Amino acid sequence: MNWTTLKVPASSANLGPGFDALGLALGIYLECRFRPSTELILRASGRDAASIPLDATNLIWQTAQTVAADVGGVLPSVELEIRNDIPIGKGLGSSAAALTAGVVIADQLLGLNWKPLRVLNEAARIEGHPDNVAACVLGSIVASAIDSGGSARAVRLEIPAKFGVAVVVPDFDLPTTKARSVLPQCYSREDAVFNVQRAALLVAAIAAGSASAFPTALEDRFHQSYRAPLVPGLEEILKLRAPGLLGCVLSGAGPSILVFYERGCEQVCDLPRQVFALHGHASEIYWTEVAAHGYELALQ
Repeated sequence: MNWTTLKVPASSANLGPGFDALGLALGIYLECRFRPSTELILRASGRDAASIPLDATNLIWQTAQTVAADVGGVLPSVELEIRNDIPIGKGLGSSAAALTAGVVIADQLLGLNWKPLRVLNEAARIEGHPDNVAACVLGSIVASAIDSGGSARAVRLEIPAKFGVAVVVPDFDLPTTKARSVLPQCYSREDAVFNVQRAALLVAAIAAGSASAFPTALEDRFHQSYRAPLVPGLEEILKLRAPGLLGCVLSGAGPSILVFYERGCEQVCDLPRQVFALHGHASEIYWTEVAAHGYELALQ
């Protein structure tokens, strides 16, 4: 049978104050080629390929099975070739990309004909929060929420052309479970108001292209200060100021750093790398762009 090719972008969540609500898609991809098969066959190549299970425990396949169970369908075995360029365990949404891929593959194999918003709803339900998967599905910058009925709601924003993003990826991992474990169970009203103000300011600044609202709009009291002991140099990185540097934030649960900058000032993206070096860690800069599209399918 013919192959189907699927491409899902990496993502960065939170963007500072928008904890579990804001995310953006990055031009770094998980690519899958798949077709029905008489047995489960998985192959993996690319970045961190050795960390990708090639059996029934694979997250893409497990997610597809979950979708099939949810709709009462029987999923055929699949031959799946995975080409991964997303660093795993670095806060760039590798698991969200895999989960989104699993939902889309199940949709294709079962002939569900789901629209992207239905894919998003299913992916967010499985993931438990919508920020990363909303970016994977819709692309660009997305504000998202789960409504009172349990459905995902998302609105896409376009990043102004004069703003750029880059990612600084250090040489150590930080499991999301560990990064979440250090967060408090509740916050003061003062901290809640602080984050609401800045999340609103950030969305408005992106919509209006207002550079002057940065870096105040990226400030946060919900997660970054609690995670700082897990990411050497994070406190200094969040305080970095330079002409053309809009601000730095922890990418998702970390440890990667998302850098917002003004076009023409790309040199500021080296500043977080220098801080990591002072703390004894090498890092690399991903000169990426905000991905204009979410997941893309093509028949071969």
